[in-house]
Amino acid sequence: MTKTLLLFSIIFLLFSCSTSKGTKPTTSSTPIQQKSDFSYIEKTHKAMRHRLLGQLQESIKAYEECLSINPKDDAVYYALSGLYLQNQQLQKSSFAIEQATKLDPKNKWYLQELAYMQYDRGLYKEATKSFKKLIDLDDRNVEWLFSYTDCLIKQNDISSALKILDKLENELGKTPELSIEKFKMYRSIRQDEKAVNELTTALLEFPNDIQLLANLVDYYFEKKQDQNAFDYLILLAQNDPENGNAHLALAQYYDRKGNKSNSYSELKKAFVCEDIAIDTKLKIILSMYDLQFKLDAEMFDLINILVDKNPNNSKVFTIRGDFYMKEQKNEEALSDYKKALDFDQSKYIIWEQVLIMLYQKQDYTSLYETSKNALIYFPVMPKIYYFYSVASNQLKFYQETVDKIDAGIELLANDPSLKAEMLALKGDAYFGLKNIKDAKSSYEEALIIENQNILLKNNYAYRLALANEDLEKAENLIKSVLNKNPNESHFIDTYGWVLFQQKKYQDAQIQFEKALELKANDKHLIEHYGDVLFKLGKTSEAVQQWIKAKEMGSTNLKLEEKIKNKTYYDPIY
Repeated sequence: MTKTLLLFSIIFLLFSCSTSKGTKPTTSSTPIQQKSDFSYIEKTHKAMRHRLLGQLQESIKAYEECLSINPKDDAVYYALSGLYLQNQQLQKSSFAIEQATKLDPKNKWYLQELAYMQYDRGLYKEATKSFKKLIDLDDRNVEWLFSYTDCLIKQNDISSALKILDKLENELGKTPELSIEKFKMYRSIRQDEKAVNELTTALLEFPNDIQLLANLVDYYFEKKQDQNAFDYLILLAQNDPENGNAHLALAQYYDRKGNKSNSYSELKKAFVCEDIAIDTKLKIILSMYDLQFKLDAEMFDLINILVDKNPNNSKVFTIRGDFYMKEQKNEEALSDYKKALDFDQSKYIIWEQVLIMLYQKQDYTSLYETSKNALIYFPVMPKIYYFYSVASNQLKFYQETVDKIDAGIELLANDPSLKAEMLALKGDAYFGLKNIKDAKSSYEEALIIENQNILLKNNYAYRLALANEDLEKAENLIKSVLNKNPNESHFIDTYGWVLFQQKKYQDAQIQFEKALELKANDKHLIEHYGDVLFKLGKTSEAVQQWIKAKEMGSTNLKLEEKIKNKTYYDPIY
């Protein structure tokens, strides 16, 4: 029968080799009271055969027939008790072992089985009596002594239990496990001085025992005696270096003392330990992150430990990405966000962050591929359609851009600003397809939604100028923008380009030069300035500006030809 002793399981393991308990006899080895009646002997043998063959019901039936012949056969009751227990017939099992014990009260096997059955059923008062009888039979049996003590504790008879533990200590010598149990018992009856003395005395003999130290640490923290707690905590961390909670507590202690170096040192040790959950470590590091305007270098040491220990965890890469973002290390941040997505594609916010960063980098090829993948996981998020369309438009997939924008707009619920941006982008795609009518229609629809959007007006004016369409409208649009933003080089360049297309070259020159004063290293401005110089007959100066624009990375496909032939061609982007 299973013996459940929660408080002393560790001690049983330590001392099982010295216990006086022998191997409990099975039915097959326990002599059945034999009668001269041959049929009775045959029935007992038949019952045993059924049991050996695993034929439970047949064995029970045969033993019950034996009892009908001889109701005082204690060995049969003992055998039936085990069989009933196997068959989940607990009341019958209990009754059978009680009968066996009554018939042979000095049989320690019967008595032991009864005691443990009573214990398992929560009948601690009865179990106490049974274990007391067992101890009377053999007062050096360690397991019985512990079981007896446990029953006394269950009945809150702590004083008697302490006496038994003292007896065990005399028999076995002092052990950390015994001292800890006595410590708990003394505390339960509010004798804290004796409780603490029990542990400190044990420490003299076992100075490096981590359980003794841990119980003292917990006790002193509970009593708010922090200095005593941390004195023992230091010893605990030294003797149990893989105890993450000890290192965390020390880190907190040093932090309160203003010793940042030691605090980080203990945190690093804690972060290596396996007994602290990754989510707990992440909460700690995030709470520190929120309090620091500029991150301590040790913060990266901590997050790098988590990355090294959890190389397939999306969260650690996301947080390290946040760290890099805070330090304005965008390339490193983007790399970590991408790694986070390798391991977990379910977090929309990470996808959006990656898309934004690729957009800011103007890495349109990566933006195209990433947004396409994002749509697999989030097919109803309009922003992904927007980024997809930005990328496809830049890659000159104009019809694909139009189609994706139409799909994205259908998903918009209440975001007029995004809808206006998507309509403008659709207009850009139509300009790319040379479909001027639909291009203008898309931009006009966008302006109805956001008629004060200066970027929208500027882009529309510039697109009209590039297409050499409706230049008067383009001029009105950009003038309304400049009325509110007269010193923005980008807007001044647009106005200059509108004037250029209107063949007002001297006026255009003035605008380009004004813009260059504000932003001298803009490749588009420089090329436009070269264009107007050419139209004003200053070919040599124009070529110099074109060469400069080329060196700065102009994307005009006609630029090489302009330089080679020293003549102007309409731009193709």
